[in-house]
Amino acid sequence: MRLFVALDLPWPLRQQLAALTGAGIPGARWVPPENYHLTLRFIGETQGHRAEDIDLALANIRARGFSLTLAGVGTFTKAGRSTALWVGVERNPQLDHLQNKIETALQRCGLEPERRRFQPHVTLARLDNVAEAKLAAFVQAHNLFRAEPMPVEHFTLFSSQLGKEASVYTPEVEYVLA
Repeated sequence: MRLFVALDLPWPLRQQLAALTGAGIPGARWVPPENYHLTLRFIGETQGHRAEDIDLALANIRARGFSLTLAGVGTFTKAGRSTALWVGVERNPQLDHLQNKIETALQRCGLEPERRRFQPHVTLARLDNVAEAKLAAFVQAHNLFRAEPMPVEHFTLFSSQLGKEASVYTPEVEYVLA
């Protein structure tokens, strides 16, 4: 089973994000709205008994609910090439606190520490040999994007099945925030 921990997004927010996407960037593979999420921790391939340990570790996390605001757009680059287009998140200490608790809980149940620094975002498109000028124009046109604050009342353990067109993400367990 391929697992990750994420915040699910309400459908109206998904629709708002989807309205940003579309044509105009050759080389962009747009993520379908049903796959929009904010990853808190990628876990990867996991055996069944390990998944139970992960579920138990996540179920023991205690944290308060909070509000979160998606704002701005940007790109990730690797070796000078753009690899992903995303919507960002306004700085949020409660989100950082939750992500730290999740990371600590997963390390305690035997997972290796996450090597990458947590950069909260929602991926809009994966990029491959993209026209950089068109991408820059898109980012410039949408960099003032700001959604209404969304309540975060739970986080979710998802499984992921790779598909031909797009991956299929299945919510496995929701963990309620007090």
